[in-house]
Amino acid sequence: MILCVGHRGEEIKAAVGDGKKWGIGVRYSYDGPQLAGTAGAIRRALPLLWDAFFVMYGDSYLRCDLAAVEAAFRASGKPALMTVLQNDGRWDTSNVLMDGDALVRYDKGHPTPDMEHIDYGLGVLSRAAFASHPNATDLAEVYESLSQRGQLAAYLVRERFYEIGSPQGLAETKEFLERQALELH
Repeated sequence: MILCVGHRGEEIKAAVGDGKKWGIGVRYSYDGPQLAGTAGAIRRALPLLWDAFFVMYGDSYLRCDLAAVEAAFRASGKPALMTVLQNDGRWDTSNVLMDGDALVRYDKGHPTPDMEHIDYGLGVLSRAAFASHPNATDLAEVYESLSQRGQLAAYLVRERFYEIGSPQGLAETKEFLERQALELH
C-alpha cells in the first residue's frame, strides 16, 4: 500500500509505520512543500505503483468488494474505472451521469439535474490514464477528461459511503460503526 501524504504526513507515518502490525506493507509518497493536488500526488507516487492501481480518498469509509471492482476494471479495457453510487443528491451533490451500467459523463464542477450518481471515492487507474494529463492537479480533472473521451468505466456499488472529512461526516461514520459493532454482538 502506498499512502500519498501531505500536511502532517510524518504524524501519519509515526502512527501507521510500515503497516506490519496490521499485516500489510506500507510505503509513503510525500506531497512536498508545494501542494500538487490529488492528481499531482498520484503522479509523484507513480514510480512506486504498478501498471494499474486502486486510488481511495483518505477521508472515506467504503464497503465494497475490491476483487469485483478490479475484475470490472480489467474487463472494461479502459484506462480507468470509477466506483459510483446512485446518490440522488442525498449525501453530497451527484456528479455522474449513467446510462444503464455505462458512465456517460463525470463533472464535479458543473453537475446537472440528470446526474443521479456520485463518485464513490474508489477508482482503479492505469499509468496510461495519467500520460495524457501531465499537468492535472485535481483527480477530478483526469476523471472528467477520461469521461469526455469515453475512457472511464464505472462500477456501481449499492452501499452508502461515509466521509470523515467534516465534523458531521465523522459523527455519521462513528454512529454507523457503533451500530455495526452492536449488530456483531
